[in-house]
Amino acid sequence: MQVDYIIVGIGLAGISFCEQLKTNNKTFVVFDDKSQQSSIVAGGLYNPVVLKRFTSVWKSKEQLQMALQMYANLEKKLNVKLDYKIPVYRKFASLEEQNDWFTASDKPQLAEYLSTKIIKNENDFIAAPFGFGEVLQTGRIDVKCLIDACKNELLKEHIFFESVFDYNQIEILDEGILYKSIKSKHIVFAEGFGVVKNPFFNALPLVPTKGELLIIKAPDLKINYVLKAGVFLIPLQDDLYIVGATYEWDDTSNKTTNKAKEELLTKLKKLISCPFKVVNQVVGIRPTVKDRRPLVGQHVTHRSMFVLNGLGTRGVMIGPYVAEQLYNFIENDVPLENEVDIKRFD
Repeated sequence: MQVDYIIVGIGLAGISFCEQLKTNNKTFVVFDDKSQQSSIVAGGLYNPVVLKRFTSVWKSKEQLQMALQMYANLEKKLNVKLDYKIPVYRKFASLEEQNDWFTASDKPQLAEYLSTKIIKNENDFIAAPFGFGEVLQTGRIDVKCLIDACKNELLKEHIFFESVFDYNQIEILDEGILYKSIKSKHIVFAEGFGVVKNPFFNALPLVPTKGELLIIKAPDLKINYVLKAGVFLIPLQDDLYIVGATYEWDDTSNKTTNKAKEELLTKLKKLISCPFKVVNQVVGIRPTVKDRRPLVGQHVTHRSMFVLNGLGTRGVMIGPYVAEQLYNFIENDVPLENEVDIKRFD
């Protein structure tokens, strides 16, 4: 078999790059062994505002435009529902926070995202005497549905291999690589936290950050917005809600912990007073970077090898943006932005 690309990883980064290849009629195969769960257990929110500090997400306008177009295209192509438009409410803890919100809403990069109307709390089960600020142009991508649908499509096309990728089987050619019986011009590693086992890119400063989420059932809560107040509370169907997320740097196992559960429950009980039941707990290891920018670029020696990683907690927004950057870098010699290029860590 001869292809233009081998992709390793079918999370948000890998899917975003596959869409670039399909758009440009490139041939490719994908390898994934289900070892990395960060995309699958992601809350899936797209939100252009850092709600802790009321600041704009890096390249938020460009990211949103590109991401929403990609998900709309995938919904049509795969005949699935992925994009659920839903407002995000930030609970105010004080009058000072209200004032900070209004100050931020006057800034040009935030004006179109921060509503200047204070929303009064009318839910008896939520403690919010100072009300909420509403973030505009927000929503949730059903990431599990996205990954399952894309994987099924690739399986139908016979270009998906659900197996461990063996780095020792790579043979470097004058032009491209040979992996087992597959000859490819390029290989893109988009394996998330799994890159720490990759002998070609394991020196990159990826910081594995464990995140855990709870799924609760709260029939009395009845909210149709995402609530941010210490934790995110994200409504699903059938009175189910995602509660998350934790951040853990020392334990990078894929096992859920009672410590994370108790942390989330403590914060949740300060936010809502209605009865609820925990129905599930999930965990994933996020591929984060100390400067909060992705890891994109070319291997310093093997010029056919590339990395697309480090999407952190905002993968649904940033994935399509950096995938296009990498594609244009490889195919059209367009330089990568300095902020994402792995050369910044040379």
